[in-house]
Formats: sequence, C-alpha cells, structure tokens
Amino acid sequence: MSWFHFQDFSYSFLSILFEGIPFVLLGAILSGIIDAFVPSQLMTRILPRNRASAIWLSALLGLVFPMCECGSVVVIRRFIKKGLPVSSAVTYMLAAPIVNPVVALSTFAAFRGQNPWVMASLRLLLGFGIAVMVGFITRQLRLETLLRKGVLDDLPKPEFEIIKEACCSSGGCCDAGHSSFIMAPPSPTSSEPTFREKLTHASQAATSDFIDVAGFLVIGAAIAATFNTSVNQALILPVASHNFLATIAMMLLAFGLAICSTSDAFIAASFVAFPFTAKLAFLVFGAMFDIKLFFLYSMVFRRRCVIALALGLFVGIAVICTRLAVLDL
Repeated sequence: MSWFHFQDFSYSFLSILFEGIPFVLLGAILSGIIDAFVPSQLMTRILPRNRASAIWLSALLGLVFPMCECGSVVVIRRFIKKGLPVSSAVTYMLAAPIVNPVVALSTFAAFRGQNPWVMASLRLLLGFGIAVMVGFITRQLRLETLLRKGVLDDLPKPEFEIIKEACCSSGGCCDAGHSSFIMAPPSPTSSEPTFREKLTHASQAATSDFIDVAGFLVIGAAIAATFNTSVNQALILPVASHNFLATIAMMLLAFGLAICSTSDAFIAASFVAFPFTAKLAFLVFGAMFDIKLFFLYSMVFRRRCVIALALGLFVGIAVICTRLAVLDL
C-alpha cells in the first residue's frame, strides 16, 4: 500500500501510546482505590444541604475523587441510590472526568509546545462551567422524567412517600420535583471488609479499568497515527482551516473514538493541522459524551434525556469553542 508508510506510522503510534499509557495507569489505580476505600455514603455527607451550593461543590469533587467517565456513571448510580441529589450526581458525572488532577496533568503534558497552560486551564474551566449549568437545569426537572424506572424503583420509597406527603400537606413541593434531594435512610450494617480484601478489590478494579481504557487508547492512537502519516493533508486542509467545520469534525471524532479523558489529550494534540479551539472542543465534549457513554448513561437515565443531553452538550460546546476562536489562541 503506497499510501501507508509503516515506519512513520509506527513512530507516531508508539509516541502517542507511550505518552498516554502512564496516565491511564495512574487514573486506573486512583479509580480502583476510590471504588474500594471510599464509602458511597461519604459524598452525601460532605455536600451541603443547600441545593445550589451542593451543585457547585459537586463540580469540584473530581479534584478529591478523580474518576474517568466510564467509572463515574457506575459511581453516581450507587450514589443516587444512597440519596445523593440527582442534580449533584449529574454535575459530578460530567465534571469529574475533566476537573481532576490526573486529567489536568495529562493535558498539560500532551500539549507541551502548544500553550499547555492555556489548554489545561480552559479545559478545566469549561468542564466545570458546563457541568454546573447542566446541574442547575437538572434541578428543575422531575425525577420521573429523568431516571429509568429501575433506578426509580431502587430509591428509598418509605421515606420518599412520608416526606412527600408531609411536604404536600404543608402546601409545599410535592409537584416540584424536589424529591430528588431526599436523603436515603442508612442501609443495614454488614460486616466490614478487611483491609486486605479492600486492597484486592482495588487491584482488581484498577486492572479491569486499565485493560478497558488502554484498549480504547490503542484504537485512538492507531487512528490518529494513520491520519497524521498516511492521509494527504491537502484533503483535510479545507476542513481544518475553517474553524467551525474543524470544531464539528473534532467533536464527532471524539464521539466515535470514545477515548478515556486521562489519555485523550495525547490524541487531540497529535492533530496538528486543526486549530487550538477545535482540539479544546474534542477534549471537553469527548469527556462528557461519546458513543460508549450513550449506552452507559442509558443505564441510569431515560433515553430521551440522554439524547437531549447529547444535543445540548454538542451545540453548547461547539458555540463556546467557536466563539473562543476570536481570541486567536
């Protein structure tokens, strides 16, 4: 194949892979530790009772409990069952894959020579702001329109009905969807796993996460390396030179590649022909919504809500990043 240059491909592929793998490993280890050693009730305890304050703080919890987008969906489902407000759960779910130290470090490392401080800062700020915005929108919606029936059935019904009845009798919030903020009663106590059992669970979870995420990284690195070494750059120049088209193209690529947020910066940085803001859109949208997340979100939320979230994020991020292009970053 005259168009495929194996030596150039190998160099590009291995460069991306070796740069990204350490951050995938670090993210997987942290995820396993959190899964094994951090009790699911802890988040409901540290959030303030004030609903607005809880949303703002939820967007920052990724700094303390870093989690990739795959793991965050499983975690928030457990938190919702424990009584975490749905608006806070959604905010954490969207923000944690971006607003966390591992992602900030990997983004900075990937964009060395391409304004790393600006890219890392803008990615965290946009991720934080968009997650908070979606959290406040979610706060206005009823649980029945958001959650799947199976998730609704797992909510603590007795306390739900008691508080709802008391709220309605006082002329309050029975129809306002405020039931999403009811805290679950404590679950029955069970024997506490030993430290060794927790450590074993952490290592198993980290291994599973690493294998899953590394697979996506390999696929993404192969596609990026092929694109950079074997595709005639003259063919993509019309798209790459048009900021709006470049932004849309990079976001669609992020949706299809479904790369973990701990390593996606190395893929984005390799697309040197595309503008800075288009790569920013890739990093923000891909961490919040991609093809695998469509199915993972559907495990918790109703399908129409997942589709609405996808469209809202796509349009919002595209508009913001296109506007940022005037800054000539």
